[in-house]
Amino acid sequence: MSAPSKTSPGKPHISVLLDETVEHLAAKPGDVIVDGTFGAGGYTRAILATGAKVVAFDRDPTVRRFAAGFPEDRFRLVEAKFSEMDAVLGEGHADGVALDLGVSSMQLDEAARGFSFMADGPLDMRMGGDGPSAADLVNTAEQDELARIIFVYGEERESRRIARAIVRRRAEQAFTRTVELAEFVEQALGGRRGAKIHPATRTFQGLRIAVNDELGELEAGLAAAERVLKAGGRLCVVTFHSLEDRIVKTFLGERAGRTPSGSRHAPPVAQGPAPSFRLLFNGAQGPSEAEVAANPRARSAKLRAAVRTDAPAWTLLRQGYAGQGAAPVLRSSGRSVGG
Repeated sequence: MSAPSKTSPGKPHISVLLDETVEHLAAKPGDVIVDGTFGAGGYTRAILATGAKVVAFDRDPTVRRFAAGFPEDRFRLVEAKFSEMDAVLGEGHADGVALDLGVSSMQLDEAARGFSFMADGPLDMRMGGDGPSAADLVNTAEQDELARIIFVYGEERESRRIARAIVRRRAEQAFTRTVELAEFVEQALGGRRGAKIHPATRTFQGLRIAVNDELGELEAGLAAAERVLKAGGRLCVVTFHSLEDRIVKTFLGERAGRTPSGSRHAPPVAQGPAPSFRLLFNGAQGPSEAEVAANPRARSAKLRAAVRTDAPAWTLLRQGYAGQGAAPVLRSSGRSVGG
């Protein structure tokens, strides 16, 4: 979601790549736009200013306090995951979908949510408040599974070392607090030694992604957006780290028909169904120098955007984050968009 600001509690965050996202959505009065990651409503507010209607989704029940004051005839907040947007709205009923991924500023800034070790709080990290917490994962997962989570989702090279240390320590005393775990990971890695980021940063990222199944939710959400968009509808996705961006890049590349042509070292990849998206621009757009200067935490953000064609949505037969097993197998659903 949007990167946190250093403003007062009344201004919980700065929406990243907001102008670019609204521009590529090209919303107009009467359009129905899905804000899949409502947060504090930054994207919704800007989209409503175009005259469009907004159906916003957020699995975090605490964001409802930010929904006050929006026009009731053009705004609706749904307490659900964005992967459920097609089930709520039906296929071919949206003119645009915006996804601003990651953890929100409110979640980071509220110590009681346990997302950050910048302030001590319970080791929770659940966006929706249900299911196993980060403490449950840290204190019960097998060592190999814990190492895999920290390595794959946190991109931490020392994952096995951290997992071994955690398992030894939890046999004597369970982990319950954010600062407690952060300090332990720092100690297990031998201190900071001039590191640019805190030694526990990647471990916390890995745990958060695993607790909330963020990558699985992203894959399902992109497929849901494909189904819910009308022909000509637009999808805009803002990511904040390489794991998210890789999934979005692969999804849009495949759906736009950009399969590898093969070479003398590798056979050509079989052509998939008819392209269900057309890319609005090649690659990803990043924030301007002015935006980064005003909000340094926007530096890693990337925006990718595409337009829905009139081809049927692809059907996801087998799902799984790339690198965690077989790649998804896809076929056309045989249903046209916007019918």
